[in-house]
Amino acid sequence: MSDFDSNPFAAPASDNPFNDPSVTQVTNSSIDPVDQYNPFPAQSNDGLATHTTPASTSPYQPAVLQPSTEPSPQATAAAAQANLLRQQEELERKAAELDRREQEIQSRGPTGKENNWPPLPKSFPIKPCFYQDFSEEIPTEYQRVCKMLYYLWMFHCVTLFLNLLACLAYFTTDATYGVDFGLSILWLILFTPCSFLCWYRPIYKAFRTDSSFSFFFFFFVFFCQVVIFIIQSVGIPKWGNSGWIAAFSVIGQHKAAGAIMIIVAILFTICAVMSIILLKMVRAASLLLVFVILIWGLSAASLH
Repeated sequence: MSDFDSNPFAAPASDNPFNDPSVTQVTNSSIDPVDQYNPFPAQSNDGLATHTTPASTSPYQPAVLQPSTEPSPQATAAAAQANLLRQQEELERKAAELDRREQEIQSRGPTGKENNWPPLPKSFPIKPCFYQDFSEEIPTEYQRVCKMLYYLWMFHCVTLFLNLLACLAYFTTDATYGVDFGLSILWLILFTPCSFLCWYRPIYKAFRTDSSFSFFFFFFVFFCQVVIFIIQSVGIPKWGNSGWIAAFSVIGQHKAAGAIMIIVAILFTICAVMSIILLKMVRAASLLLVFVILIWGLSAASLH
C-alpha cells in the first residue's frame, strides 16, 4: 500500500545529485565554509613570527640631495690670501730666473762666449771679465807672438811685486827711503791692470780682428811701456824702483837688501830687452798682415 502513497509524478530520488549519500555526508559535516576557512592557524602564525628574518638591505640606496653650505668669510679670505702668496712666489721665481739669464748674457761679453779670464772659482763673487783662447781666436802664425806678449805681461807683474819686497827691505834698513816703498806699492797697483788693458788687450784684439787701429794703439802705448821698463831697470833713487843705481847704493851698507835689489834690477832689464824684441816682432807681423790684406784686396778687385 505504501507504493500507492507515493507520488507517481514526482521525480525519482536517483535523479537528484544532492541526494547522493556521499554528498549529503560532506554537506552535513562540521567543516567551516570556504569564506571562514583560515589556512594559517594561530599556532602556525606564532611559530612563524618567532623565526622571521629581516629582509636583506639593497646595496643601492636612493640618491639624497645634500644641503649646500656657504663658506664663511674667514675661509674665503684665507683662500684668497693663499692664492696671492702662491702667485707672488711664482713671480719671484721667474724674476730670479730672468736675473740669472741676464747675468749669463752679460758674462758672455761681446763675443757671445762665456768669459774665462781671469780664471776664478765659480764661488768667487767676482766673475771673469774677458774671453781668451789663443787656439780659437788667434791665427796660427800669430799665436806665438801673442803668447809671448802675454807671458811678458805676467813676468812684469811678478817683477813689480818683487820690487815692492825689495823696497820694503830697503826701507827697513833706512827709514829715510819710505818714499820708494810707497811708490812701489803705487806702481804695482797702477801698472798691473793698466798694462793689461792698454797694450796687451789691444794687441790681442788686433791679431784676432786684423784691426789697424788696435795695432796703432798698441805701438803707441807699448813704446811708452818700453821706456818705463828702461827707467825701472836704471833705478833712479826716490822713484820707487829697485834698479841698478839704487841697488849699488845700498849693497855697500846692507848686503842682503842690496842683493834683493840687484835681482829685481836684473828682472827689470829682462823686461826691457824682451819688450824691444817683441815690439820688432809685432811690427814685422803687422807689416806681413798689412801685405796679406793688400794682396787680398787687389785680388778681390781684379775679380770684379
